[in-house]
Amino acid sequence: MENDDVLDPAEGPQQRPQSLMLAFFGNHVLEEGDLCVSSGSVIDVLGRVGVGEPAVRSTLTRMVNRGLLSRQREGRRMYFGLTPHARRILEDGHARIWTRGAVDDAWDGTWTLLGFSLPDSWKSRRHDLRSRLTWSGFGPLYSGLWIAPGEVDVTAVVEELDLSDHVKVFRAQAADLTDIDQMIRDTWDLESIAARYTSFDARWTPHLASEPDTGSGSGSDDDPIGTRLRLVSEWLWTIRTDPRLPARHLPPDWPAGPAQETFRHVAARTEEPARRMAQELLDTTRAR
Repeated sequence: MENDDVLDPAEGPQQRPQSLMLAFFGNHVLEEGDLCVSSGSVIDVLGRVGVGEPAVRSTLTRMVNRGLLSRQREGRRMYFGLTPHARRILEDGHARIWTRGAVDDAWDGTWTLLGFSLPDSWKSRRHDLRSRLTWSGFGPLYSGLWIAPGEVDVTAVVEELDLSDHVKVFRAQAADLTDIDQMIRDTWDLESIAARYTSFDARWTPHLASEPDTGSGSGSDDDPIGTRLRLVSEWLWTIRTDPRLPARHLPPDWPAGPAQETFRHVAARTEEPARRMAQELLDTTRAR
């Protein structure tokens, strides 16, 4: 998941093409096995959310070079599918959205601690590790000691970055003298996390009052494939820095729950219309 999308308070997150591209493949390819989609179809759908053709083509090429997409030519057309690496990323995002959810009401009091020490010259790998840890629910208790609520398996993260010799992982419980509420406030920017949920809820609640998508037309309310792409990518952006902190250690008016309800209601309304529209619009083939 990318870590450099920006937020326009009036318009919501202005996301990079790669984030939108991953959301597109997560919506329409992940659960379809070895399905590949033509570049023309990708250009069409991302164009509906404001990404121009040159940006789509350069992003496709970059994602192939990074091992996230495979490509194959059939006649004059180029088709793109998911690599195993991309599938792992999207499956983790899918579980984060649909299985784990945004609220942890059943925390068992345990924490996962991860300590690391990397050479000063490893700036890129340090950045990658911190980005991956943030997505996995960790926050910096101290500069080289990160912490996440619950039991978090970071084996794949550490192995993919080849950092097994530089990382130590522990499971622990806080002693009575530890003020958990204060520790959480010191480790995570609760105001920023809450603002994301509040902003998401404000942007998407009006969709609940509109007529359901029908699968035809060109506007945002009658373009379910574009609406669902924006919905899912914005929700992923919203939850990306939220470690699912224990509910009992959060303010009573924590906005994650209401925002999640809004997301799931809009997702349910757009799921079938978006699926039908994808069947009509997308030019697909099977990977060879």
